[in-house]
Amino acid sequence: MPRLRIRGALALLAVAAHAAPLPGPAPGFEPVLAPRALHFPADHGPHPAFRQEWWYFTGHLAASSGERFGFELTFFRFALAPPGAAPAGPSSWRARELYLAHFAVSDLGARRFRYRRKLARGALGLAGATGEPLAVWIDDWRLRAAPGEEGVHWHVSASEPGYALDLELSTDAAPVLQGEAGFSRKGAEPGAASYYYSLPRLAARGTVRRGGAALAVQGLVWCDREWGSGGLGAGQAGWDWFGLQLSDGSALMFYALRTRAGTRAPFSAGSFVAPSGHAQPLDSAQVRIEAEGRWRSAEGTVYPSGWHLSVPSLALDLRLTPELTDQELVTTPRYWEGAVAVRGQRGGTSLGGAGYVELTGYAPERPPGTGSSLGPRLAR
Repeated sequence: MPRLRIRGALALLAVAAHAAPLPGPAPGFEPVLAPRALHFPADHGPHPAFRQEWWYFTGHLAASSGERFGFELTFFRFALAPPGAAPAGPSSWRARELYLAHFAVSDLGARRFRYRRKLARGALGLAGATGEPLAVWIDDWRLRAAPGEEGVHWHVSASEPGYALDLELSTDAAPVLQGEAGFSRKGAEPGAASYYYSLPRLAARGTVRRGGAALAVQGLVWCDREWGSGGLGAGQAGWDWFGLQLSDGSALMFYALRTRAGTRAPFSAGSFVAPSGHAQPLDSAQVRIEAEGRWRSAEGTVYPSGWHLSVPSLALDLRLTPELTDQELVTTPRYWEGAVAVRGQRGGTSLGGAGYVELTGYAPERPPGTGSSLGPRLAR
């Protein structure tokens, strides 16, 4: 997602309210109109004045025995009514918020991709989010912060048939504020924006349970956080998002917004974080992306597959190869989100790395509720 994962959040509204998704800022919610100071750890937590937000994690993990895994774990919060609105009734089952989560595992040695989703109302403890200390949960899928710790020290856990994830995540690096000091515009319309920051190199340690076997793993995890009350810009259909962790300690994020005509929208943007931790913004003109192949899903959706990404101003030239071609989540909406291997060079020095790519807006819209909640399959 650029990580205003608008279509996922608006699809959640459609599922909840059986209504057409709202295209712009929602009345009664705070719009994102200008930069504001972000404060941590407070802004790691929920923002109930805004309509939607998410906590997004992707990562690459390895066991000492050689097994390698990629994963995605994302928690969405979506408000059904603005703050201060009168409750619809006295029932404790009535919810003012819905929560959605996606969990996917790419088992690279087994060439297997599995995913699952959960949806729950923010009532009776079924799902929710709190701040200071941070906690976000749906059932037994959880993100929580260790109280009293400096920096970021978080625990994430989720499970599905065949796989379970339990990780400790940590970094002392400051969050990377995307856009203009965290103000990330997606279109020219007022409110077509989000507040957006990243933690691109979280150290991860923990376990992946595959079947009955627990494997000790370690690796790198990317976290994106976004919140807002609006949607994409007019005429935009989706995006290609890239989050790359390079072997020299640097990181790159870029989202290429696509128009309905298939061209790149002008508000596409990203950032490059040097090994020193210094972050610099990237505008659309600085980043060249060329798809080098295509992959067709079982349902006929054609996605780009394999990319040549270059940033001439940084002397950066990379090629990205999907670890598995089939990493499509057949949910509502349907999208491709997968682990990629990175090879290339910067200024004549060879680089490797790993990352994740998210591709949205390629599949036809599906009626709410028709997506699969569990998708085990062997990937090519």
